[in-house]
Amino acid sequence: HVQLVESGGGSVDAGGSLRLSCAASGYSSIVNCMGWFREVPGKEREGVAAIDSDGETNYADSVKGRFTISQDNAKTTLYLQMNSLKSDDTVMYYCATDGSCHDLRFGYWGQGTQVTVS
Repeated sequence: HVQLVESGGGSVDAGGSLRLSCAASGYSSIVNCMGWFREVPGKEREGVAAIDSDGETNYADSVKGRFTISQDNAKTTLYLQMNSLKSDDTVMYYCATDGSCHDLRFGYWGQGTQVTVS
């Protein structure tokens, strides 16, 4: 079965950077869309970024110009480079798939990794 395992979260000062990674395995066919979303408990989930099988990307307005999504050539690892981090970026981040790159909505995700900006 599909497994998504995130890593790279942690604590950073405002204005700093972090790179999240997601190791993906168990796929039996090409994945059309992968991405990241974030969720604060009790608040609405926010799609952050997505990348499709052609390498086209989409970002939430709140992170445009600061975050970059990418994949390795084998498409087994997904990345989220986060620069100019703000306190508002403090939240759990989830690697996800089975969704819409256009809408930044996903149906399957990993266990998440915490990002804290102070």
